[in-house]
Amino acid sequence: MNKIGKRILAAAVASSVLVTPVFADPSVDDLKKSKESAQNEVSSLQTQLNTVVGKITELESQLSSKGEEIIQAQSDLEDAEAEEQKQYADMKVRIKYMYEAGDQSAVESLVGSEDFSDMVNKAEYVSNVHNYDRQKLQEYVETKQKISDLKAQLEEEQSQLESMQTEYESQESKLDNLIASKQAEVSDLDQQIEEAERKAAEEELKRQQEEAARQAAAAEAARQQAASNRNNSSSSSSNSSSNSNKGNSSNKGTSNNAPSYVSGDAVSRAYSALGKPYVWGATGPNSFDCSGLVGFCLTGRYSRSCTSASLNALPTVSNPQPGDVCVRSGHCGIYIGNGQMIHAPHTGDVVKVASVPSNMRIVRP
Repeated sequence: MNKIGKRILAAAVASSVLVTPVFADPSVDDLKKSKESAQNEVSSLQTQLNTVVGKITELESQLSSKGEEIIQAQSDLEDAEAEEQKQYADMKVRIKYMYEAGDQSAVESLVGSEDFSDMVNKAEYVSNVHNYDRQKLQEYVETKQKISDLKAQLEEEQSQLESMQTEYESQESKLDNLIASKQAEVSDLDQQIEEAERKAAEEELKRQQEEAARQAAAAEAARQQAASNRNNSSSSSSNSSSNSNKGNSSNKGTSNNAPSYVSGDAVSRAYSALGKPYVWGATGPNSFDCSGLVGFCLTGRYSRSCTSASLNALPTVSNPQPGDVCVRSGHCGIYIGNGQMIHAPHTGDVVKVASVPSNMRIVRP
């Protein structure tokens, strides 16, 4: 094996050592699923909380009405007691008049009747007065008892409503705590997702740099092999000329089908621009618009070398590679592999990693 062959083998071994798989534990997708689950729990808890708050509001209205009823019952009870006292006082006055007026008693009044009819009338009068007093007194006693019973019933209902309110307020407090806990969990998952995406971006940049180094080493080895073959050629000058022309034709075809830049460099430049703000017409170094970013990634120069319209005129590639260009009418970005791109989205945003949307094509300048 000649020296050139040994160099190619060494480059291949080095590249196999450099390119290593990256494992994220937990993955961004797992974290996003956990976040979605936590958000669903927050939504469910919020629905429960809204129901409990609605019940508390309804109970407050019922307690207010019940309190008004108790106040009215208390007022009615006081009125009944006052009327009872008045009736009792009136009855005592009548009794005093009947039995204490002059030296006559009720019996003497009856005996002194002018005739039997007068006696019957007086006896009936006395009886009616006593019956009336007893009836009115009984009515007020019953009314008083009825109002008292109603007041006791209302107070019992009020006590039950207050117990229910206490229970619902306890549920509200527990739900508030659960929601706060889940929201804190969601916030923590957001931070974990952000950190995982940052690490993934760093690992992807490292992988792209390693891939670029491997491609550069392989290209250099191939160049040296070609040079050695030309120097050691023992063919005739005509055959050499013919072979040289064929070689030039082959190289030209390769040039037409391959990017006019080193893909690893384009991807590395794209990663170096992450976080820089979108500004219309900007081509770097501190800000970019979409085509300004793509032009910088392809050429390494902070100047306008392409537009989304010029890129959109290129044919779609069947085997997208990191460093190719994602494009649609009015927008473009740099493809970094695994269905993702780096692009400058729009005013108010920054250069960032995103999934390639279905309405974008991948072309090769």
